[in-house]
Amino acid sequence: MPTKKRAEAAPAKKAAKAPGGKKTAAATKAAKAPAATKDAKASAAAGTVATPNGSAPAGPRLSVRKTYKLFIGGAFPRSESGRSYVVTTPRGGFLANAALASRKDVRDAVVAARAAFAGWAGATAYNRGQILYRVAEMLEGRRDQFVSEVRAAEGATERDASAQVDAAIDRWVWYAGWTDKIAAVYGNANPVAGPFFNLSAPEPTGVVGIVAPPDSALLGLVSVLAPALAGGNTTVVLASEDRPLPAVTLTEVMATSDLPGGVVNLLTGRTAEVAPWLASHRDVNAIDLAGAAGADGIGWGDLELAAADNLKRVFRPAGEGADAAEPDWAPTPDLSRIRAFLESKTVWHPKGR
Repeated sequence: MPTKKRAEAAPAKKAAKAPGGKKTAAATKAAKAPAATKDAKASAAAGTVATPNGSAPAGPRLSVRKTYKLFIGGAFPRSESGRSYVVTTPRGGFLANAALASRKDVRDAVVAARAAFAGWAGATAYNRGQILYRVAEMLEGRRDQFVSEVRAAEGATERDASAQVDAAIDRWVWYAGWTDKIAAVYGNANPVAGPFFNLSAPEPTGVVGIVAPPDSALLGLVSVLAPALAGGNTTVVLASEDRPLPAVTLTEVMATSDLPGGVVNLLTGRTAEVAPWLASHRDVNAIDLAGAAGADGIGWGDLELAAADNLKRVFRPAGEGADAAEPDWAPTPDLSRIRAFLESKTVWHPKGR
C-alpha cells in the first residue's frame, strides 16, 4: 500500500513542471509570493489578525469604547473637570464612558443658553415649528439606533423600546405643531373701561433648567424638553444620571439639524452634584424638576428652595412631598408644560377716531 501512494503522488509533483523539466508560470508565481501574504492566509484560517510586516499575529481585535461628551453652545466639549464616569446596563454591563459635568460646565451652558435666547425667542413661531419638526424627521432616520440605545439603557424588550422611540418622535411632531398656535390659545384682547386696546400675548420666560427624568431616557426627556423649546425658551438639561446615552445621541441629532447652537445644552453627571448649581444660578429663569424626585443624595424640595432665592419659576415633580415620583409619559400630554414657561405681556394702545 505505501508503494501505491508514492506512485500516485509522483504525477502530482511532476505536474508542477512543464515538459522539459521547467516550472510552470503558476508554480513560479507561488514560489515568489510574499511571506506576508502567506502569513495572512494562515492567520485568517486561525481566526487572528496578521501584522503587515509578517510578524506574529496580533490576536482578536479590541472594540473602540466611546466617551460621550457634553453638548454646549452647539459643540461637544469635554467636561471642564476632565472627569468621566462609566455608564452601565441595568445588569452592570459596560456601555460607554460619559463626561462628569462640574459647576463650571453649568456656568458655560447657561452662558450659551442666554446668548442664544434672543435669536430663538425672536424667531417666528412657524420657524420654530419647522425646526422642531426637522428634529423629528432626523429622529425617524436614526430610529434603529435609538431603539438599540433605549434597549441597552433601560433593559427593555425590542417591542417596548420601539414603542418608546415611536412615541418620542410623535411627541416632537405634536409640540412642533403647537408653536404657532400658542398665541391664539393664551393671548387675548382684554375688555377695559376707556378708549384703549388692551392686548395680552404670551412670551417665553428665558433660560429654563431641566432635570431630566431618570427612568424614561428618551420619551421622558422629549416630554420635558420639547414644550420648553416650543414656547421659545432656551434650555440647560441635566440628563439622567444612569441612562444618559439616548439624551447625548439626541443632541447629535440636534447638532446636525437646523437648531441654533446654544438653544439646547446638555450636561451629564451626578444629579446631586450638578442640579444644585443649576437651581441656584441667577441667570436661569425657570427650572423643571421632573427628574429630581427620588434622586440620590438630593431632595427636590432642596432644589426648589435654592431656586426661590432669585424667584425662579419652578415646575414641581408629579405628586407631593415624599410621594413625588416620575409620571407615566405614555399618555398624550396637555399644554401645561408649555404654559409653565410662558410670561404674559400686556400692551395698552389708544383707539383712533
